[in-house]
Amino acid sequence: MTFCLDTKIIKPDTNNDIKNIVVLLHGYGGDANDIAQVTLNWKRFLPNTLFICPNAPETCSINPSGFQWFDLSQDDEEFVLNESKKNELILKKFLKEINEKFSLPNSKICISGFSQGCMMSINVGLSSDDKYSGVLGFSGKIINKKDLSKRINFKPEIMLIHGENDEIVSCVNSLEAKDFLERNKVPVKLEIIKNCGHHIPIEASSIGLKFIKKILNIN
Repeated sequence: MTFCLDTKIIKPDTNNDIKNIVVLLHGYGGDANDIAQVTLNWKRFLPNTLFICPNAPETCSINPSGFQWFDLSQDDEEFVLNESKKNELILKKFLKEINEKFSLPNSKICISGFSQGCMMSINVGLSSDDKYSGVLGFSGKIINKKDLSKRINFKPEIMLIHGENDEIVSCVNSLEAKDFLERNKVPVKLEIIKNCGHHIPIEASSIGLKFIKKILNIN
């Protein structure tokens, strides 16, 4: 089966059956290989788990060697929202293809992302037509609270992790996201990493791993 997005797949070290999937969405201007680096630490502790890292559907407007989940060339909220929702449909199609290919329900799938990938993860996790096991977001925000509040279909557990000194996406955005999610009765936790900028340090990776093990019931 060919997926609608170019995809990097990291298989578990064992040949046992795939029981869980973690989908990892890269940030603005990044690619599948970038976000796949986090699996180097995770895969030892997540047996029977497949990691799926797609490239976003568009070449990045400021970094042609990378990709974007939505265009940021215009500083206009409505433009950004429309661009994100356009590619959200493609991402949802991709996730359906994963369901079919590996015969696993959404309850066995965790969606995770960094920065722009985190933003897409939150949107998809809440607006999907079936509940995912959880959403793990690094250094992101909610793209448009007013729009998303009208599209919440399910309320999976969400873990947000953000660097205190993030110079690209301020950690204030995750504080606001937590408030929004709590007001909409979505179970959410937030961890702010001290002395951390716009990246995923070991501490954040370890917190994320613990969350994934919890929601997928991996001892």
